[in-house]
Amino acid sequence: MSDRYVIEALLRPAVEFNTTLVAATASYVCVAAPWAIALSPSVSYVTATGFALLAAVRARQGCQVIRYRQNLRRLPRYVMTSRHVPVSNHRLFLGKGFLWQQKHTQRLLDTRRPEVEKYVQPTKVYQIARRLERACEHSLPWLSSLISADTPLNPVRPLPPVGGNPALHGIEPHERDVSMDLRERVGHTLVVGTTRVGKTRLEELLVTQDIRRGNITIVFDPKGDADLLKRMWAEAHRAGRQDDFHVFHLGWPEISARYNAVGRFGRVSEVASRIAGQLGAEGNSAAFREFAWRFVNIVTRALVALGQRPDYSLILRYVTNIGELYQRYVEHLVDKHLPELRSKIENGSNVLKEKDLPRNMQGQSNATRIWAMELALSSEAGKKLYDPILEGLRSAVRYDRTYFDKIVASLLPLLEKLTTGKTAALLSPDYEDLDDPRPIFDWQQVIRQRGIVYVGLDALSDSEVGAAVGNSMFADLVSIAGHIYKHGINDGLPENGDGKLPISLHCDEFNELMGDEFIPLINKGGGAGIEVTAYTQAISDIEARIGSSAKAAQVTGNFNTLIMLRVRENRTAELLTSQLPEVDVYSKTLVSGYTDITNQEQGTDFTSNTQDRVSMVKTPMLTPADIINLPKGQAFALLEGGQLWKIRMPLPAADKTDLMPESLQKIAAEMRRNYRTSEAWWSGAAGAEPPGGD
Repeated sequence: MSDRYVIEALLRPAVEFNTTLVAATASYVCVAAPWAIALSPSVSYVTATGFALLAAVRARQGCQVIRYRQNLRRLPRYVMTSRHVPVSNHRLFLGKGFLWQQKHTQRLLDTRRPEVEKYVQPTKVYQIARRLERACEHSLPWLSSLISADTPLNPVRPLPPVGGNPALHGIEPHERDVSMDLRERVGHTLVVGTTRVGKTRLEELLVTQDIRRGNITIVFDPKGDADLLKRMWAEAHRAGRQDDFHVFHLGWPEISARYNAVGRFGRVSEVASRIAGQLGAEGNSAAFREFAWRFVNIVTRALVALGQRPDYSLILRYVTNIGELYQRYVEHLVDKHLPELRSKIENGSNVLKEKDLPRNMQGQSNATRIWAMELALSSEAGKKLYDPILEGLRSAVRYDRTYFDKIVASLLPLLEKLTTGKTAALLSPDYEDLDDPRPIFDWQQVIRQRGIVYVGLDALSDSEVGAAVGNSMFADLVSIAGHIYKHGINDGLPENGDGKLPISLHCDEFNELMGDEFIPLINKGGGAGIEVTAYTQAISDIEARIGSSAKAAQVTGNFNTLIMLRVRENRTAELLTSQLPEVDVYSKTLVSGYTDITNQEQGTDFTSNTQDRVSMVKTPMLTPADIINLPKGQAFALLEGGQLWKIRMPLPAADKTDLMPESLQKIAAEMRRNYRTSEAWWSGAAGAEPPGGD
């Protein structure tokens, strides 16, 4: 095989073995019977050595051709336990692969020529074995099992059930470990792939490295993947970080950690933004959303002024009964600034009757006392007392109750979803309940302790609640990121410092979680050390969630690294292919012709010629069809400034992991039972319990 020709010829018979056979035979003859070729023994050994070297070189070249052809049909098995995942403080391991260049586009086009089909498609023997396997499935099950055995001893064992075009990776026999610079992660990573092609397995690979590297690791899992939870638990124990591991799961509130999504804030107005941000903002809904924001902000400011930490339950309580909060705040303010108004309020409460109340307040609980407070505050003495929070509360209690219920109609369902059943205890924790063993965490605490958090949002059971909680958590993270960016993670502690730690944030199915607060998180979170790795199925999912193609482009434009597995949408595939240049590939044309000779004196009747003409044409480096034909567990990646890499992820092997506590084992078992994640595409076990997510 020679490399000096313009066109690389690998899809052909391995003719090098002919030379190998002849040279090996000649070498044997020179040693065994030098007299047969009239050589003296001293010369024959030198000649035999030369023939042996030629045989070795040609055999090596022939093996390269055979290996290349085998790679196009079946790749070498690539299995790795979590213990053997390489962890570096400078590089992030992604799998095995190669840098995609012009020669790979050329080789891929060559595999599509009709004359080389026999080297690319399964052999006839393989096809007969598959037909026999199906035919004997019931009549001769032992024969069917024998033919389908996945062992190297089976010459017709079935191909891995990964689908796609194996030639996309097989065109490069010399693959190597692929990794990216950790400094690139603050530019954020977008992983795109349709369901059941390996996104969650890639997430496991990245999360494993982040935990063992000592990063602050936060994983949002809307659907609930049991193996991802088990992997995080095992890796936390291997790294000696089991005390820093928190599980927050909306589907299992009995043993979940607790979290107050609106309990920590830099400015009081953030609470209203996090809650009102879950409401629709299109058309007429925008006005109701603004009123809901104002009303929640009034309630939150009053709670903070009274020394209470806001949570969903308290906000719902006072949104539905603003009069109670108004009474508490007026009594607090009067006792603090104008104690002389206390007697007027008490006298008014005793004297006023139902008929003395304004029509809009009649029928409300404690309406007489509320109206007595209003009269006292409207007196000459009461006018001395001005407080912006009080003015907001006074305007709220003056609304007609029917009108008030209409303008908060969109807010109340959201708050009721977040405060119904056992979920209320998770999202509105009682900080004074010492009998509740479930820990309470917040993001600042997690970051300072270098914690590990698994967030299961149980979106399959209630997607709206999961999305609302996820968005609130993202908004809280944005607030924390701004604080870290300005003051560092140790602000307020004796050992203050402005250092920033890497915060690895993994968002599976992030289109289910994202809202307007996700854009500033990826846009400005890198300055605080947040490294977002987002996983989704298609670009259309982002647009459908946000409702704007411009905002969707704004989101995708903030991801510097793109990893794309198999997708089913051309527009999603073009997100990668449109960023690649065109390359020149060689095209071979066969030209054959003849010319009649009219001059009989020349002694010939005609002349003929046959030519192979080689020309160069421009073609895209990759097409959307190539992305759509990717096998499971394989991806194209734009790394470190747009370098195109072809990678395949290691298959997870059986590994002895640390035993989970019984409570987490129960969660994992139920998650696996209730959510059927991707099939065991690496084992092909039909009907087997799937070992992991998509």
